[in-house]
Amino acid sequence: MRPPPRLKRSELVRIIVNDEPSLAPAIAAAVEALRAGRVVAFPTDTLYGLAVDPRRPDAVERLFVLKGRDARSAVPLVAATLEQAMLVATFTGRERQAAAAFWPGPLTIVAAATSAVTPEALGRQQTVAIRVPAHEIARELARAFRFPITATSANRSGQPAADSADAVASALPDVDVLVDAGRAPGGAPSTIISFEDARPILLREGAVPWERVIKSLQ
Repeated sequence: MRPPPRLKRSELVRIIVNDEPSLAPAIAAAVEALRAGRVVAFPTDTLYGLAVDPRRPDAVERLFVLKGRDARSAVPLVAATLEQAMLVATFTGRERQAAAAFWPGPLTIVAAATSAVTPEALGRQQTVAIRVPAHEIARELARAFRFPITATSANRSGQPAADSADAVASALPDVDVLVDAGRAPGGAPSTIISFEDARPILLREGAVPWERVIKSLQ
């Protein structure tokens, strides 16, 4: 059996975003890192996440090694808009309806994946989990990258998720770029749903109550 690859250490670049003028250079540096196959930690509307280019097997492998994550596990994605999300997910009318009701926001939709995403990011499955977050930095990062990005939690697998940049730096010192916007909102993770023959299925209870999802689809 081939041993797991070792992560080549790099110096963490921490970029503080504390006002509107500081956002653009932070996003530009993060996008440059993503295009180079690096791992970027960034805030979302729940916790801090880890972004790589989901089209690149090497970048996904670096992400999995960094987290100590099982390569058979899929990673969720975030997008800037519904239209961008559809670059990686095949949406029917029901998925569009749910997205229109709750995006931007903490509702993740699992749908058939397009061929644009590398199989390594999907855990070798045929579906992808994606949402548009209610956080300016997360959306702007995907928008500037011009493609959805991964958004798995910024922590070692099995450890508590990080709700601050300091927590990310402590838990994952080998992250390449850390976009530091202070403490993330925290709270419950996103609700995860899918559809089977147009019937909604709850995969994980989260920030959006299941009753609200059902009502929005009536």
